[in-house]
Amino acid sequence: MDVFFLILLNVILPVFSLIGMGVFLHRKFNFDMGTLSKINTYLLMPAVGFVNVYESKMSGDILLLILGFLVLQNVTLMLISTGVSKVFKFEQGLTATFKNSVVLSNNGNFGLPVAQLVFQQNPLGFSIQVVVMIFQNLLTYTYGLFNAVSASAGNKGIEVRSIFLKNPVLYAFCIGMFLHVASINIPPFLWTPIENTANAFLAIALITLGAQSAFLKIKQLSTPLVLSLLGRLILSPCIAFMVIFILNLEGTTAQALLIASSFPTSRNSSLFALEYDNHPEYAAQVVLLSTLCSMITVTTVVYLSKIIFL
Repeated sequence: MDVFFLILLNVILPVFSLIGMGVFLHRKFNFDMGTLSKINTYLLMPAVGFVNVYESKMSGDILLLILGFLVLQNVTLMLISTGVSKVFKFEQGLTATFKNSVVLSNNGNFGLPVAQLVFQQNPLGFSIQVVVMIFQNLLTYTYGLFNAVSASAGNKGIEVRSIFLKNPVLYAFCIGMFLHVASINIPPFLWTPIENTANAFLAIALITLGAQSAFLKIKQLSTPLVLSLLGRLILSPCIAFMVIFILNLEGTTAQALLIASSFPTSRNSSLFALEYDNHPEYAAQVVLLSTLCSMITVTTVVYLSKIIFL
């Protein structure tokens, strides 16, 4: 149990300290959330993704294994969440938001900072988390957005494609990967500002996450809310563990993927629900409560990953 409390103290507590700071500062100064969101999305996430892909020592074989894991795990979550929504007879809008709350995880604002702290001495672990974040971004602006759009009236296929193609993390990943594979050196006058921007990500991302949660309230634990929490925080890591076993993954790769599967619901699930009027209050409650509960669940998964995958 000593290791458990050390993880809680040295990994999870610093994360939630910055989230709490974001809550306090937003309540006091009323941040411009649009500006904060754009800084994270269009500057910090692309920078941290580019830097870690460019510096990565990950082999092509490991990358293929990671992608195989992510496809198997997420397809399983999609099928189960679809089945649950049918069993409980959720209407179309609630079904779309429920499925997004289970499948889409916060591997950016929450996952990357946690991975930075867990894998401080192991760059491979953090590089794997970058790949997971990029995969989740692709999933968000394909599966997640189509889910939300399908539950609302009108054909917004062009809008979906437009939002997807405007996602800068994808381009940062591709450019970083090309420069890495081609062994092209970046001159210091370019590298220094990129690296400094990437270093700013952890604090600003968590403060932003706190600010987004500052005025959310939980009124009642409804059935969809409880099912979303169980799906995102319990079912997801359980499925991940089974896929890791099936693919015979081990060591840092297994650790990083199991931890990545345990992160709370993505804030994009709430944003999509608000944009397309698919039960936005329920979606916001899932984001807030899953983030709070993840203090215990993510700590437990990190602890178990270090015991199981030495």
